[in-house]
Amino acid sequence: MAEVRAVTLVGSLRAGSYNRALWRAAQANAPEGLVLEEGTIGDLPLYNADLQPPTVAEWPAPTARLSAQVAAADAVLFISPEYNYSIPGALKNAIDWVSRVQPSPFNDKPAAVMGATGGMWGTTRMQYHLRQVGVFVNLHFLQKPEMLVAKAAEKFSATGELTDEGTRKVLVQFLTAFRDWSLRIKGSR
Repeated sequence: MAEVRAVTLVGSLRAGSYNRALWRAAQANAPEGLVLEEGTIGDLPLYNADLQPPTVAEWPAPTARLSAQVAAADAVLFISPEYNYSIPGALKNAIDWVSRVQPSPFNDKPAAVMGATGGMWGTTRMQYHLRQVGVFVNLHFLQKPEMLVAKAAEKFSATGELTDEGTRKVLVQFLTAFRDWSLRIKGSR
């Protein structure tokens, strides 16, 4: 089977977050042919076009590293909480930096989004807003199945282990669909 290398951008910087736990569960449950690596976003400076050096080689090291990582990946997986009905600032900042590279590392790549929350809506609004941003940077998002983990406290242990078998099954289906979607998009290039 062909392999898909996906860079994963986790929108929560908190070590004990449910989305960090979901990231670990995704790594542990990735199907054959899907390799997930994390793109670190917590050390990026705030994006400011006035301070953007003219070439990527002159950018701050964390931003150049992340841009190169996204460019080298076959696909992008976003795992994020929802802050104030939308995308967390750290994740949006990462997207803003990477999107400034020309040609854009995001351009024409398959993507997927999932998220976990303690509430009842499972990051639906964040996912919708992220998909809107994806239109501009030309990401091709997997539409179905969706991965919305609501009431995460009931699905993860106190140490961050995924304990809910139904959620694990949906996660495997989601990751398998993401792998297959990525192969389909890659094959059409």
